[in-house]
Amino acid sequence: MKKFALIASTATFLSISPAWAGGPSIEQQIEVLMQEIEALKAQLAKTNSGNQSNGIQNLAERTTLGGYGELHYNDFRGEVPAGKTLKKDEVDFHRFVLFFGHRFNDWISLKAELEVEHALTKGGGSGGNGGGGGEVELEQAYLDFNFNKHVNLKTGVFLLPLGILNETHEPPTFYGVERNIVESRIIPSTWWEAGVALYGEITPGLHYQAGLTSSLDAGKFKADFSNGVRDGRRKVNEAVAENIAFSGALNYSGIPGLLVGAAVFTGETGQDGKSDADLAGTEARLTLWDVHLRYQKDRLDLRALYAQGHLDDAAEIKAATGINAAERFYGWYAEAAYHVWKQGDHDIAPFVRYEKWDTHARVPSNVTRLSSNRNNVWTIGVNYQPHPQVVLKGDYQRYDKPDGDKGDRSLNLGMGYMF
Repeated sequence: MKKFALIASTATFLSISPAWAGGPSIEQQIEVLMQEIEALKAQLAKTNSGNQSNGIQNLAERTTLGGYGELHYNDFRGEVPAGKTLKKDEVDFHRFVLFFGHRFNDWISLKAELEVEHALTKGGGSGGNGGGGGEVELEQAYLDFNFNKHVNLKTGVFLLPLGILNETHEPPTFYGVERNIVESRIIPSTWWEAGVALYGEITPGLHYQAGLTSSLDAGKFKADFSNGVRDGRRKVNEAVAENIAFSGALNYSGIPGLLVGAAVFTGETGQDGKSDADLAGTEARLTLWDVHLRYQKDRLDLRALYAQGHLDDAAEIKAATGINAAERFYGWYAEAAYHVWKQGDHDIAPFVRYEKWDTHARVPSNVTRLSSNRNNVWTIGVNYQPHPQVVLKGDYQRYDKPDGDKGDRSLNLGMGYMF
């Protein structure tokens, strides 16, 4: 602005200068001034362009893009119990997920995940493998405040720290085409809530997380309780928030190759009857806990987990809603994999897993225990990774009925990736 003011003042001065001054003519002086103005405009444009370029570069340096996806093919075989629907063979792009991260400064960042399930969404869809359309879900969206390695805080929508799978479930990180059943029915992965949590390292190798979040909704549990409390997840979708829950976890990884930990969730799920008026006055406190272990040594990879849930007021839930809720439910699995061939990026790892669960382990007197809620399954398969972030999978599953007869069987094929 000072330069433009100087030019304007000079032009005014020249306009009143006498022609006999012996200098350049007024026309020549104006031409010189016009050239200087054009030069200043070019310099200003260059400065603005540089600022814009620096802004784009700064945004790119502070923003992270990632994601994962998986495609499944399931070929089901087995008997069809009375009143049940035949499981159909199907192919499904089960998940397509994009991750976004942004650092506002050295200690504040945003982390978010947007997920499309089952490839397609449409009006009135119920989601899930039963058809009716897929779902678009905001799986995570939280602000992360990094104070130091011992105390940090996150607030927003985030994954709860239960089990092995819930927080780390990208396809190349687990064995088998489908996620294990215990961490789907007993621990309802993938499970996220809204709230605030502290986390950090207590001593080298020992990490903690403790948070207060929204809770589940007992009025939404599946009628036969075959999925445990999974259907009570509200996914922060205009969810009733009359009840607040606590979750916490301790994990130790101070020995190379070893991860051992435990986690707990506890909170009322009756929601003061705001979701289902028949549950007014019913607390329905849920306490769900697990212990888990993973050990990797050379080519061997071992995992094991036990989880158990306790639901208060199961009899009241049954009387009010007709839901066959259980007072106690549990599940466990053990898994072993061996990397038989590793060369460069290539990695072939056969595995075997045994799972056992019962979502009607103990029921109140007004609930009939359903034997179909008790089951176990053997899974044997192989993961092939041509790259650490790409996996091709195949496995065979055999479910055993409580009476010892062979139940459903399934051949599964899949591919997955992460970046």
